[in-house]
This record gives sequence, structure tokens and C-alpha cells, in this order.
Amino acid sequence: MAKKIGFKSYCWAIGTTSYRTDNFNLSIEKQLHLLRQFREIEENKNKKWGNNKKFQAEYYNFLKENNFVKGDAALPDKDAREKTSGLRDIGLLDDERNITEAGLELLRIADSANFSADNFLEIPKDSFLYFKQMLKTANVVEGKIVRPFVVFLYAVNELGYLTNDEFTYLLPLCVDEHTTKNIVKSIKNYRGTGEKNFDDIILSVLMEKDNYKQALNLLKTEPISEELICNIGINRKSAKYDKPYYTLYSLLKKIVFSKDNLALEFYEATKKLTNSKVGGAWRKYFFNSSARSVISREGLSVLNTVPILQVTTDEQFNEEFFKIVHIFKARATLSDYFDLNRRYFKITDVVLFEDNKVKLDVLPQCYIEIIAGNLLNIAFEQTELLSKNSMLKDIGSFFDIDINILYKKLGCALGTSVANKEMAQKVIKDERYIRFNKLIDDKFDKNTIIRLLDDFESRNDDEIRSIVTDNADIPTIFEYVLGIAWYIISERKGDVLEYMNLSLEADLLPKTHAGGGEADIVWKYEMTYEYPKHTLLIEATLADGQNQRRMEMEPVSRHLGDYCLAHPEDEAYCVFITTFLNNNVISDFRARRFMEYYNNAGTKYITGMKILPIQTTELKTLLRFDVKYPQIYKMLDVAYKTDGSPKEWYENSIVRETGMYNGQEI
Repeated sequence: MAKKIGFKSYCWAIGTTSYRTDNFNLSIEKQLHLLRQFREIEENKNKKWGNNKKFQAEYYNFLKENNFVKGDAALPDKDAREKTSGLRDIGLLDDERNITEAGLELLRIADSANFSADNFLEIPKDSFLYFKQMLKTANVVEGKIVRPFVVFLYAVNELGYLTNDEFTYLLPLCVDEHTTKNIVKSIKNYRGTGEKNFDDIILSVLMEKDNYKQALNLLKTEPISEELICNIGINRKSAKYDKPYYTLYSLLKKIVFSKDNLALEFYEATKKLTNSKVGGAWRKYFFNSSARSVISREGLSVLNTVPILQVTTDEQFNEEFFKIVHIFKARATLSDYFDLNRRYFKITDVVLFEDNKVKLDVLPQCYIEIIAGNLLNIAFEQTELLSKNSMLKDIGSFFDIDINILYKKLGCALGTSVANKEMAQKVIKDERYIRFNKLIDDKFDKNTIIRLLDDFESRNDDEIRSIVTDNADIPTIFEYVLGIAWYIISERKGDVLEYMNLSLEADLLPKTHAGGGEADIVWKYEMTYEYPKHTLLIEATLADGQNQRRMEMEPVSRHLGDYCLAHPEDEAYCVFITTFLNNNVISDFRARRFMEYYNNAGTKYITGMKILPIQTTELKTLLRFDVKYPQIYKMLDVAYKTDGSPKEWYENSIVRETGMYNGQEI
């Protein structure tokens, strides 16, 4: 019997596939808060985490008590380890799950609820911390140290961008300098020739590993048996999971050499593979139809013309079979890691995932171009600074650059002149608006916004997340969608990215923080012949019924009242938008026309506030008929001055008036 061939890792990944979470930034901040509370419990202060399943299970139960997790885990200690391992990997926790210096700095930022940029890369405070942590984060792959994010920066600088497939299937294979340079070279070559073959690149990396060489040699030299096929499968969990491959091998060999009509049996055998991604890959590779009736009727003619079906010797057959087994396994493994790696890279807010490409935002790209020559010097070595709130120059002296060189390079990249921070901020803002307007054109046009408002009304949360993002909660996404809707209504005029008052990722999609997602949309309008200079506050809620009254009646009037007291020179009013409008909320807002609102000291007050409630059904009508802001301002102003009982007032002044718009001004 041949010696068992053990699995060895051949790629890197950040975090664990056992723990995937929506609202990634929020999840990190919440868990750090909870872990701090958990460790502050007197009996927990000095407890060891390592090899202490009881303590780990206690932490899981603490998370459950605080609604961070739901249900009952079969292995709560394992769940606790999985939920914290990623934070340990990026240095926010140590091995004992104590919050590190870097983790405490992130908590300080989150507690302040001030994420605004204070760094030369012009990214949010927390993102800059993540950027530094990712520069230090390392994997150990079969004894080799690799810093995934540093390798990515090197590769993306060399190549300009990575496609999603390159990011998924090739980048994680870069575990040492030799492989990294070879893969970058291979990508350059096939981009030049147009002859792209990821499988050859993946296979070339695998076949440099001793265990794969040994496995192929065994397949070529040992008598074929189920045990042998399981052994050469190099399954990371257990060889027994590879038993279905013996059936595939046997059927395929009869098809190739005896031309036996076993297409249907072969098709069904692929469904026995334990990994559904792998099984699907086999079927897609071999069959030009997935219909069982077609396969049964057409027989072998339903098979694609693939190399293994053309071989003439056992040796060729075994080589091709080996390739197929391990290419599809590797692809499945690498695709599993894509989402994890994407999430961790995105929290730096320097990486853009758009148009099927992965690239750097413009200012970070200019920065990396300056320092790129030094990246491989640290890419394959460990750092002792992972847990520290380090300065960039401590991570590597070459990270410390002359800011004027950066501004000059930024100007060259954007075809303009940039001499200082203020000019840099302006050109970056202009570039963001170019991308934001393209994002609306490509992803959030009027019809999509209307469809999303339908989804908010029915609380089709999964659909909303699939269209927008899974890194923000639904109320935050609602504000974001309303911001875009109002930007369309305002004919794309106004500083909407500032007005929305939301935290945005580098790709300009929303994200939620532990203390964020509650700010109003504050829109500034300059004077035109159709309306005076004024400020519009847009308040939004998904709450309904009595809950809406409790949540919104006081905050909405307080926000508008405080704004008017702080800006007595401004004309300001508020539009309250919700998916379900409670009649008592309408009544309360109408009554505010005549009520005084005082400051906390009771020394200043205003008389009357202009608050107009609108349900999303009416907002959809305005969007559908392309009604623009001047018309809406006039309609709302007339409605505000019109009397009537709340329910009838809303029906006559908002619903009926909105319904009369048909693309023509009334």
C-alpha cells in the first residue's frame, strides 16, 4: 500500500470561511465592544482563552445574550473561536482574545462616532487603521510567511488592475516571491496574447508541490483501486470523501477506451461529489446539456470535446484525470476564499471592486506607485507590530514619503495641477462624483430605485442587500437609496455625497458603523427663480404604526428645531419619508406649524416648523413621472399652507397632487 499523501495548503486567505457576516464594519465594532464588556466581568479578567472550551462557550453565550448571534450552536466553543479568529488575524485581538492596542484605537474611533478622514490618503480614520493592519497581516502557508495585502498591492501596481477571476483564482496562490513574480508575468503574457488559461497557471503552481508530484506518480505507477484514487485526491479533510472519484474514473475510462454509452451514468456520478461546486464544474466541463432526457437520448454525443476524451493511452488518461480532479478542487477552494478576502481588503477603503475589476482608488494608487519598489522586501516576512497602533513609517521606513511628490503624481494621474491638501481634496471629490454618477447610471437608475422602494415596502431585505450591499443594515441602505432618489429629483445638482451624511466605502456604497447610520440628509439649495435659498432636511424611517410615533415624532421635530435655532439666517424645512405613514404622525407634524420649539436652556425659541410627511408610494410616483425638485418644492409649499384634518389633508394635498403629475407641470 502506498504511503498516504497529506494535504498541504497552497494559498492564503484572511479570516475563516466558517464565519461570514453581513455589515462587516459594524460587526467588527460590535464584537470589540462586546469582548471588552466580557473581559471586564470580574471573573473573566485573567481567564485563559487557549484550550479553554468552557470559557469560549461562555463567550458565545454572552454574544447570544447580547443578540450578536442567534440560535443554539452545536459547538459553542468552536463558534466563539471562529467569530474571533479573523479579528486576531488582523491584530485587533491577541491569541488570548484580549483587545490589542490597535483594537483599542478602533474602539476609540468607533466610540467617538467621528470617522472623517485625518490622513494623507483621505480615507476615513477607521479605514486608515485597517490599511495599516492589513499591511502587517500575515499568513503562514506551509511554513512560508506571506502578507496577502502587500502581495496584492505589488501585483495591482504591476498590472494596473486584477480581474475578479485573477483576484479569486491567481492572487491567493502568490505565497512566495518566486510564485508571485511568475503569476504576474503569466498574467502580463496572456493579456498580451489573449490566450488566457487560468487552469494551466493553477496547475503549474500545484505541480511545484511535492505532494502533487508524488500523487501523480502514484497514479501512473500503482494498480488502480478505490484506495489509490482516494489517496491521490489529497482531500484536506479525509480521503473517504473522495470515494466518488473512483466511480468517475471507472466510468470515464470505459467511455474513452470502450466507447460505452455511459453518459447518463457518468452525469449522475458527478452528483455524488461531496462539494457541489466541484460537481457543477465537472458537469459544465463535460456536458453540453444538463437535461437528463437529452443526455439519455443523445448518449455520448452530449459530451463536449475535451482533451481527456481524445487520449489514446492509459498514461495520458491518468494525467488528464489528475488535472481535472485537482483543477476543479483548487478552483472551488479559491472561490470559497474570494468573499472573505474581498471583505477584508475593502475595509481599508483603498480598494475598488467595480466593473469586474479590482483596483486601487486614485490617491492610494499614486501612493503605491511611489513605494512599490520596496513592497516585496516586506511581503514575505513577519512583523512584531501586528497588535500595535503603528505609524506607517514603523511598518517600513519606505512608507514615509514626501507628500508633495504624492500630490504631483495625483495631478499627473488626473491631468491637472495639485499643489496642496485642499487641491488634492477637490480633485479627489471631483473624481468621486464621476464614479458616483456612473454608479447611478449603471446600477441605480430611476427604475432600480423604484424597484428598491417596492422592496423596502415589502421588507424584501435579501433582495435589497443583493442589489445594493451586504455591508450596511437596511435602515442605512434606505437612507442611501433616498439620497440617490433625491439626487435624481434634484437633477444631479448638489453635494449629495456630503449631504447624505453616511459612511461610504471606496466604491461609494454605504456601510454601517456601531454609532452611525442615524444622521439626517441635509440638502442645501441655492436661490433660483423658482424657489429661495433654503435647506431641506430629509428624515427617513422604516418603522410603522405606534413604533413610528415613538421613534420619529420627537427626533424629527428636534432635528429641524435644533437646525433652525443654530442657523437662524437659513430658511429650512423637513421632509419625512417612510414606507408606512401613521395618521397620528401626520397630525403631530401638522400641529408643529404653530408650536414653539426651545433650546435646552429655554432662552431661545422658534415659532412653527415646516415638516411635510411623504410615503414612499408617492415618492415612487414622483420618480416615475420624472417630477423635478422645483415642482416638488411648489407642491409641498402649497400643501404646508393648506388646512384640513390630517388624513384628508394628506389625501388631498399630497396623494392627489402627486398623482396629477404626468410629466407636465400642473
